[in-house]
Formats: sequence, structure tokens, C-alpha cells
Amino acid sequence: MLFAIVSLGGIGAIGALFLYAASKKFEVYEDPRIADVQVVLPGVNCGGCGFPGCSAFGAACVNADTLDGLFCPVGGVKVMDQVASILGKEAGSAELTIAVVRCNGTCQARPRTNRYDGAKNCAVAAFLYGGETGCAYGCFGFGDCVNVCSFDAIHINPETNLPEVSEEKCTACGACTKACPKILIELRKKGPKGRRVYVSCMNKDKGGVARKACSNACIGCGKCVKECPFEAITLESNLAYIDPVKCRLCRKCVGVCPTGAIHEVNFPPKKEKPVVEVTEEINSN
Repeated sequence: MLFAIVSLGGIGAIGALFLYAASKKFEVYEDPRIADVQVVLPGVNCGGCGFPGCSAFGAACVNADTLDGLFCPVGGVKVMDQVASILGKEAGSAELTIAVVRCNGTCQARPRTNRYDGAKNCAVAAFLYGGETGCAYGCFGFGDCVNVCSFDAIHINPETNLPEVSEEKCTACGACTKACPKILIELRKKGPKGRRVYVSCMNKDKGGVARKACSNACIGCGKCVKECPFEAITLESNLAYIDPVKCRLCRKCVGVCPTGAIHEVNFPPKKEKPVVEVTEEINSN
């Protein structure tokens, strides 16, 4: 009995020595600053920074020579300033972005041509067919983007059956852009005072076909391209696109779009030109 106990104790001790030696040999050093950075990060692991989670983002910040190009969209400038302070680096500059829904096919503009009775899931529906309307590029309205948003920043409007983004809640994490099977949601520059101009359509059919399917569709007429003084608009595959980098928010394109496919957001209402009444005085001699 005593021999068995001693033998087991000896085996256990030898095993412990092997485990200790192995742990030392294969030990992976982790910079303690990674943990310090992770403490100030939001911890939502949304992937909006381009990394799998906050831990990976923290490691990237620690290992990078500068913080340029590294930004936490959820924490914003405040959190990045804290990270920079911990690491003794300068916080990199980053332009604020926001999720933009590029579909304006409301229930009124996009008449239903059939009824879908399958699973109310955009990814499933996109795998099966184009949708309940004549526009194969439009939003299904089943809310995959809503389900993946961790910040309650996007909801389906029951009247239009289209998703709407809350500017106050959106962190530009990009989860909704990845969830949309039709790639209708784009992260765009938030713009000064939240002002931006964009084409709210993804229909690439020819003008007549697109207009028949949706009265709000871009018909590829090219009027906006000719009107833009900054060459910020391109026309490809019958669809106009406004480059947020080149756009100077002059809004000239908005006025010439025949279908209202170009949207302007957060601009003050345009001042109406005063109507000048001209009267003629007839002098009789």
C-alpha cells in the first residue's frame, strides 16, 4: 500500500516537472499593455475596427509603430485618445462614417408583383429569388441588418418596409453592411454637420426597365454626371455613384435627378427665391 502511494506520488512529481518544463519552453509572451488597452476599449467585439475582436485590436495597437489607420468606431476619438495615452503614441486621425441604406424602393414606388411565403430572412430569400417586386436589386425588408446590429441603430420602417439608420446610435461597425445579401448598405463619410449626398439606388437595369420596377430608381440618364462641377459622379452599368471624397456637397445633382434617386441629408431647407412682380406702367399722352 505504501509502495503504491509512493509510486503514484513519484509519477505525479515527474509529470509536474515535465509540464513545468513544457510551459516554460512553449511560453508565449504577451505585452501587459495589451490588457491595459483592452480595459479602455468598449468590449463589444463588433469587428468594426477590422480585427476579430477588442483583444486583437488592442494587440495591433501595441505592436504598431503608429496608430495611423487604427480606429475603434464604437469608442470613437475619446477611446483612441486613451489608447494613445497608455501607449505613449499619438492618436491617428480617422474620418467618421455612418451606415447608409442605398435603396429607396418604398411600397408605393415599388409595386409588389408576387408574394413570398418562405422564411423571413434576407439571406434565404436572396438565395431563392429576386424579391416580391420587379426590382431584383431592392431591399427585402426582412431585417437581417436589424438582427445583427448590437447598438439598436437600425430598424425597418413599417410604412416603407425599408431599414432606417439612427444617426445617434450608429457606430459604423459594419455589421449591417456584411449582413445585407444585396449589398445595399454602405459605410460613407458622415460629412460636416452630418451632411451627405448619395444615390439611394442599386438598380443596374436599363432606364426603362428600372423605372417600371421602381419609380424612385436611378435610370442612368447621366444628368447628374454632367451637372457635377467636381467630377464626383460616375456612371457605370446604368447606375450613378457619388464619390464621397470628391463630393463638395453643392447639391446641384439633386436638382437635376428626374426620379429623386439622389438624397441629401441634414441640409437646411433651400431658400426660395422671392417672386418679383413686374408691372408695366402705360403712360398715356
